Amino acid sequence: MKTGFRLLSVSARAALALGALAVAIAPIAPLASAQTLPDPAPEDGLAGGALNLPANPTIFGKADPHVRRATAIVNGEIITGTDVDQRLALIVSANGGKVAPEEMDRLRLQVLRNLIDETLQIQEAKAANSDVDEEEVTQTFNRVAQQNFGQNPAALEKYLTSIGSSSGSLKRQIKGELAWQRLLRRNVQPFINISDGEVREVMARMSAAKGTEEYRIGEIYLSATQETKPQVLANAQKILEQLKGGGSFVAYARQYSQSSSASVGGDLGWIRLAQLPPELATPAAQMAPGQLVGPIELAGGYSLLYLIDKRQVLTADPRDAILSLKQISIAFPKGTAEKDAAGKASEFAKVVKDIKGCGAADTAAVALGATVVANDQIRVRDLPTALQDTILKLSVGETTPPFGSIEDGVRVLMLCGRDDPKVESGPSFDAIQSQMEDERVNKRAQTYLRDLRRDAVIEYN
Repeated sequence: MKTGFRLLSVSARAALALGALAVAIAPIAPLASAQTLPDPAPEDGLAGGALNLPANPTIFGKADPHVRRATAIVNGEIITGTDVDQRLALIVSANGGKVAPEEMDRLRLQVLRNLIDETLQIQEAKAANSDVDEEEVTQTFNRVAQQNFGQNPAALEKYLTSIGSSSGSLKRQIKGELAWQRLLRRNVQPFINISDGEVREVMARMSAAKGTEEYRIGEIYLSATQETKPQVLANAQKILEQLKGGGSFVAYARQYSQSSSASVGGDLGWIRLAQLPPELATPAAQMAPGQLVGPIELAGGYSLLYLIDKRQVLTADPRDAILSLKQISIAFPKGTAEKDAAGKASEFAKVVKDIKGCGAADTAAVALGATVVANDQIRVRDLPTALQDTILKLSVGETTPPFGSIEDGVRVLMLCGRDDPKVESGPSFDAIQSQMEDERVNKRAQTYLRDLRRDAVIEYN
C-alpha cells in the first residue's frame, strides 16, 4: 500500500507483533544433534573423577535447585529469576549471542520490566473476562515453530531448551500479547470514532503530497527526565553499539523502546518527514536505506533511527519492478592467489560482455566452465542495495560488472526481462480510517498500561 501512514487494524497489529516475535527466533541456526561425552574414569579416592570432588561433601546453607526465588511479585503473582533468565535467553539468541557482559545486567532489568508489564496485561485481561485460552496460545506457538523451523513444535521446544529458555516462556509472551490486543479491542477500540471528514482530509493531503518522498523508519525511543538524561544517553549509546555489532533492531526495539511501536519492532511504517519532530526529520532526510543514526536528543528522551526504506508518495517505485535474471558465475580453486583471481575475473568479464543476450548465456557458460542460475520473479528491492541502481540502468541482454570474492567466486547478473510497476491510486477510504483508528487505540493503550502500573502492588526481592 502506498501511503504515508501505517494501515494496521488492532488485529493486524497483533499479528505483526507475533510476527516480530517469530523474527526474534528466526536467526536461529539449524538444530544440531546433541553430543554426549563419556565421563572420565574416577581417580583413586575421588567420587567425581577429574572434577576432584570429595566423597562425602558437606552442604552449607539451604541451596535447593528446585526452589525458584522470586524477583518480583506483581499483585500476588510471582516472577522468578528463572522467568527472567529464560526470556533473556530468547533475546540473546535473536542477537546471535553477541551481547556484551556489561550489557547483560541492563538487559536483565529491562526484561524484568517487560515481564511486569506482561503480567499486568494478562491479569487485566483475565479480570475483564478477555483471557486467552491455552489452546489459542498453543496454536500460535505451533505456527511459530512451522514458520521458523519448518518442523513440528517439538523441534522448537528442543531448541529453546538448548539455549536456556523454554516453551513455557515463549508461550507466556504469546499469551500476553494476544490477551492485551483482545483487551484493547474490547475496552478501547469501540470508543474510538473517526469521522468521514477526518479521513477525507487525510486523503486530500496525500493527493497534494503526490511525488514527495516518504520513509519507512524504525525507532527505538528511550524516555528521560533531566535527572536521568546522562544514564539514558549512556544506555542509548550501548544499544547503538550492539546494533552496529549485528544486534537485531526488531528485538532491541521490542525490549527497550518506550513508544507504542515497540510491539512491532519499532516500525513506524511509511511516514513523511513533516510527521516527525524536527529533531528526527533532519537526520532522517539524509539517511540511506539500511543506515542507523543516534542517539538523537528530544524534549522527553532519546531516539535511535533506522531507515528501512524510502519511496515517493502515490508514485510507482522502480525498485518494485519484477526482473527476469540469469546469474553466470565461476568459482576459484581453493588456494588461488588474489593476483590470479583478479586476472581470471577480468577475462571472465570480457567474455561475458560479448554474450549476445540471455538466449546465448547457457551455451557461453559451458565454454567458460561457468554455472548459470535463472530467476524470473525477483523484485529490484530484494537485491543487495549496492546492485539495485546498477540493475535499473541495464537494458535487456546486458550484464552487471563482475562482483564476488576469492572465496565465493565471481559472477554477473544478466537482465533477461523487466516488468515495471503500475502507479497505484493509494490506500482506500476504509484503510485510512482503520489506520487512524489504530493510532488512537495505541495512544489510549499507553495510558491504559500506565494506569495499571500506577495501581499495581509490586514487591521486589
